[in-house]
Amino acid sequence: MTGTRIAALGHYQPAKVLTNHDLAELVDTDDAWITSRVGIRTRHVAGPDEPVDELAAHAAGKALATAGLVPDDIDLVLVATSTAIDRSPNTAARVAARLGMTSPATMDLNVVCAGFTHALATADHAVRAGGAHRVLVIGADKMTEVADWTDRTTCVLVGDGAGAAIVEAVDDETAAGEAPGIGPVLWGSVPEMGNAVRIEGTPPRFAQEGQSVYRWATQQLPALARKTCERSGIAPEELAGVVLHQANLRIIEPLAAKIGAVNAIVARDVVDSGNTSAASIPLALAKLVERGELPSGAPVLLFGFGGNLSYAGQVVRVP
Repeated sequence: MTGTRIAALGHYQPAKVLTNHDLAELVDTDDAWITSRVGIRTRHVAGPDEPVDELAAHAAGKALATAGLVPDDIDLVLVATSTAIDRSPNTAARVAARLGMTSPATMDLNVVCAGFTHALATADHAVRAGGAHRVLVIGADKMTEVADWTDRTTCVLVGDGAGAAIVEAVDDETAAGEAPGIGPVLWGSVPEMGNAVRIEGTPPRFAQEGQSVYRWATQQLPALARKTCERSGIAPEELAGVVLHQANLRIIEPLAAKIGAVNAIVARDVVDSGNTSAASIPLALAKLVERGELPSGAPVLLFGFGGNLSYAGQVVRVP
């Protein structure tokens, strides 16, 4: 078995920005109500001619360019999304076609807000088992397309975007002398709470039991996050960054404190981007790296949670 690492990151958001003041024209709400409850001030909104695979392809193209790779350097494309409308072709195949790839394996993973961390673990496993050498992992969602714009408790949360990572093999000699680029995953679910976050119906609409998710996240997630760190041999105070699913600032900030990551930069992209579901973790991580807030090689905890109620986390090294 070989090691793995993240070689590069990329992100993309649509140009249109919807502010809290804009939302007040659509539904009974205001800026103070939204910021006091979830901390969100703006979110990006894709147009009707911007499908999920286009968002994903933009983020992927940026990651490829950053890594100095061409599309055919990729042999597996994994896209985490829960908002692709069509069942076939899947989003990964459409991304591959947009990028001009010739023969990659292509798969979608629907684990909603924990989708990217599940996909990242799947890529890590595929490379370690010899099934792939270089994997394009994308989290992309168009949550505004499944929003109920009459429900002020949910429509104020959502935004659109995509984030991408390139996972590649590291030879045994290099891997032996370095900390793992992608640490062991801790993943699971709470099946009896599966209905707490939903995208269902015709047309599909996003709904959630907000208080149930909040209680679970604040009470159960800190111990799971600390266990994730243990699996990578990292103490929480050694973390340089914490990137949780960007669901709600009221969840993110207390969680980071409870994990014990006292020296870490905590991603707060939810303020500017809203809840972008599977895109939220790679989007937030890519921005931190692009701004130079996390140094190369630094350990960062990623932890996704949400629909099903599923969760997955790992410690990664900054490319």
